[in-house]
Amino acid sequence: MISTRVQAEAFDAGAEAATLAAGRSDIGAIVSFTGLVRADGGLVALTLEHYPAMTVRQLAAIADEAWARWPLIGGTVIHRHGRLLPGEPIVLVAIASAHRGAAFEAAEFLMDWLKTRAPFWKQEDRDGEHVWVAAKTSDDAAAARWSATPAKGEQP
Repeated sequence: MISTRVQAEAFDAGAEAATLAAGRSDIGAIVSFTGLVRADGGLVALTLEHYPAMTVRQLAAIADEAWARWPLIGGTVIHRHGRLLPGEPIVLVAIASAHRGAAFEAAEFLMDWLKTRAPFWKQEDRDGEHVWVAAKTSDDAAAARWSATPAKGEQP
C-alpha cells in the first residue's frame, strides 16, 4: 500500500523512509524524491491551495495506479499546502520494492502524475506581486509517456 497525506506541516524525508523499512527484510530498494520550493526569479513564497476531499481522493487514485503497475512493497506520498518559502520541502515520494527498477519507475510515475493530476493551485509571491502558476506543457509531456506503459504482468 502507498499511503498519501496532504498537510501544511513540513516532513522529515529520512524518517519517512525509515518508517517504510522498519522491521522489513524483503525490501531491496527505497527510492525517494523530495521536491523543494525554488527561489527562481525573485520568488518570495509559493502558496498552494486545494479542496481537501478532492485532493485526498485524487492522490489516493494516483497511488493506487502506481500500486497496480509495479511490484511494490510500500510507499509514502506527502504533498504540502499553504504558504511555503524557498528551500522548504513541498512534496515527498518514497517507494519501497524488492528491486530498484520498480521503485525508480514508480517514483517517477508518481511525480509525473502529481505534477499533472493533483488538484493544487499554486500562486507565486514575487516581491508583492501574486501570480497564479499555469500548467506546463513539459509536465504534460512527461506524464503522457506513462499512458503507453503497460501495467505489471501486461505485454507491451
